[in-house]
Amino acid sequence: MVLATHIIIALTSLIYTTLIYISPSKSRLNIAYTLMASTLLSGTYLVVSTGSPLISACISGLAYTSVVSIGLVATRKKLATASSQL
Repeated sequence: MVLATHIIIALTSLIYTTLIYISPSKSRLNIAYTLMASTLLSGTYLVVSTGSPLISACISGLAYTSVVSIGLVATRKKLATASSQL
């Protein structure tokens, strides 16, 4: 059950990060940060509770965090540019 929840949160986070790049706002960024933190927390819980191999979990977590972080930075930059043009 926790694994399914973790996967759903992670996929939702990836999709949501992509969508907020198209239409950025400060509140949407906060939701994306919450989704990212939830994914990392549930992943940590899975590693600790199931005794999964740490190296494979860390590689997957690093890849996920990198992709979402790049999307969030790009969104913040786009939002800052839009607000400075007003």
